[in-house]
Amino acid sequence: MAHTTANTTLLTRQEIWSGELKEILKDELDAMRHVNWLTGFPDGNTFTIPSIGTADIDDYQEDEAVVYRPLDTGEFQFSITEYLSAGTYITEKAMQDMFYAEQLMSRFVPEQERALMVRLEGDILKVGPNGQTAADNNTINGVDHRYVATGTSNVMSVTDFAKAKLALKKANVPDTNLIAIVDPSVEFTMNTQTNLVNISNNPMWEGIVSSGIATGMKFMKNIYGFDVYASNHLKINGTETLDSVAVSGFANNLFFSAAPGVQPFVGAWRQMPKVDSDFDMDFQRTKFVTTARYGLSLYRPENLVVVPSNIAVS
Repeated sequence: MAHTTANTTLLTRQEIWSGELKEILKDELDAMRHVNWLTGFPDGNTFTIPSIGTADIDDYQEDEAVVYRPLDTGEFQFSITEYLSAGTYITEKAMQDMFYAEQLMSRFVPEQERALMVRLEGDILKVGPNGQTAADNNTINGVDHRYVATGTSNVMSVTDFAKAKLALKKANVPDTNLIAIVDPSVEFTMNTQTNLVNISNNPMWEGIVSSGIATGMKFMKNIYGFDVYASNHLKINGTETLDSVAVSGFANNLFFSAAPGVQPFVGAWRQMPKVDSDFDMDFQRTKFVTTARYGLSLYRPENLVVVPSNIAVS
């Protein structure tokens, strides 16, 4: 008896299933390195840091009394505001019947931690724009620290990098370890420019970068002293008008110095990501939960320049 495809359909697998699960592509996260994480915060949910100002100088005349002036004082406060959780479960029956059960369960905790870290990345990158006054240039020492990108149709231009550097210099920010975190649309704009002045391929950042930093905000180029990295997690503006431009939907690109001790952002963990799991006898399922608590704030507004830019480029 002959066997052909016509009479062996019940013996032929019409669909072959892989032994592996496909995972989605993930971008790398890096913003945590630019936060001054505080450790002296053992309890409570509000942290206060006192501050002092500079001394005043007066002209002195011989045989007259010296003028004594106190230093200005103030305080900075921030709170633990974020309490996050990521949870999932798998039923006992699903574990018994599912071919991929072990592979699936092995991904629960890593994916939960990844979700928390993505949220943290976005929170860090939006704390600067949120810490500024919306619809205002946030001028410090006579120079704007928030302005709309000056390129055609409000895309980023090289001039915006020069303006950001001027703003930081006028605010007495060290011009070392200068960082620009920009939307990928800015990378596209810069990569397609011709005859750019003072832009050089620079694959090293104090020995950290060779072909991109390890955590993956992709290295681009050095522009006017700024090492430039692209991120998909920058804050996208809601309704706002700045410099007479409606910047709704614009990305908030960040410029600052990452020099030790002057980071613009401050944060504290009340609870690092922690995993709990147990078996629910009532519902016959195993539950996995990852939780975390932290707070973030803009600590040095003088060390931050925010430039909203149009992300619609082609």
